Amino acid sequence: MASGGERRRPRVCVVGAGPCGLTALKNLKTEGICDVVCYDEGHSIGGSWVFDDRPERHSVYEATHLISSKRMSDFEDFPLPDDFPDFPSHRQMRTFFEDYAAHFGVKKFVRLATRVVRAELLPDHRWRVATIGADGAHEDSFDYLIICTGHHREPFRPEYPGQFSGEVLHSTEYKRPDSFRDKRVLVVGGGNSACDIAVDVARVAQKTCISMRRGYHIVPKLIFGRPSDLLYARLRRNAPMPKSVLQRFLEALVHLNVGPMERYGLQRPEGRLLEMHPTLNSDILNALRDGRVLPRVGIRSFEAGTVCFDAGRPEQFDVIIWGTGYRIRFPFLDKSVVTWDDSGPVPLYLKMMHKQIPSVFFIGLFQPIGCIWRLADHQARIAALQIKGALGRPRDIEVRIDKEISSPHWRFDKAPRHAVEVDYHDFRHELLKEIGGTS
Repeated sequence: MASGGERRRPRVCVVGAGPCGLTALKNLKTEGICDVVCYDEGHSIGGSWVFDDRPERHSVYEATHLISSKRMSDFEDFPLPDDFPDFPSHRQMRTFFEDYAAHFGVKKFVRLATRVVRAELLPDHRWRVATIGADGAHEDSFDYLIICTGHHREPFRPEYPGQFSGEVLHSTEYKRPDSFRDKRVLVVGGGNSACDIAVDVARVAQKTCISMRRGYHIVPKLIFGRPSDLLYARLRRNAPMPKSVLQRFLEALVHLNVGPMERYGLQRPEGRLLEMHPTLNSDILNALRDGRVLPRVGIRSFEAGTVCFDAGRPEQFDVIIWGTGYRIRFPFLDKSVVTWDDSGPVPLYLKMMHKQIPSVFFIGLFQPIGCIWRLADHQARIAALQIKGALGRPRDIEVRIDKEISSPHWRFDKAPRHAVEVDYHDFRHELLKEIGGTS
């Protein structure tokens, strides 16, 4: 406290200048909190949406377009331009994030090409942050830490018996298909990145296969000519019905448009729609039906350049691309701060508030069926209001965390990829309720 009982202005460190970091800065500035520094190791704002050809840099690949539709992927107070297509490219999104930062005047807070190497929690719950950049190593102190690095950070590479002798890379290292021309390529995984890359590589490869160890719900981007996520949003808003009825209706709708996965040579999903994170991709379905991409089951082992599958004959490949997702990691935080692992749900209230440390917030550490940063904007507002002192931190936060974990929006599959899964519309309602607004 300052003299005379005046509350000292809080000093805030934001880690990451991607869309979640930018909206954190906007909300802090809106609440009059301007003693803020945002560190990002990239050379421009936008995070992984800034295409970078270097394999060591985590970025989108050249062919990337949004998976969620335009009207479900802008900010509620800053819409995407009307002349953008339904599913904008990464170049258009980079321009959009630059415009967002300029409109709200937050670029002045950002220090680019600066990596946070350590954020140490002090006994008084303040933070000592160590960074390294072009001008060397530095340390600084802050009252609050807002982490906006997301959960697409540390690539997960599964292990199998034997060793593959060909080229191996993770989807985060994939940039464009040129180097795979006339090669035999195996893409492993059934999520959005794996399916996108398989289709992209198939344009130039001699043979492209996609290996899925289990069945996935693959939903076309368009249903009856409308973006599927927008159709779901309108059903939630305009045709309220019990969630069990809604689930059955959506399953019937997707089945009507796509048919059973077995027709594409894929395995039947073990879980129901909305209980597994769906893959929103129309191109992979077409590529599987016309033979540009060939379906394969899970991998059993490697023998030099040969891949042995759980079923079918062994096959030779030149390249394996892991589209197997990521582990949730914060290498700059001590294990005493991040006490969870990948084995279950993340114990944060509203996926953002630590049960014991009120001076740290995680923004964007969730996976909706939809866009992350739209909801991260509401998380960031909660954080800014708490830092300002205009919104109280729940006193029963541990009870709320336990309730949140025991009552997921859907009965999500227990796979690690669902550790931070939420339903977009339910989560938005919960965030707005915390703020005191309406949905």
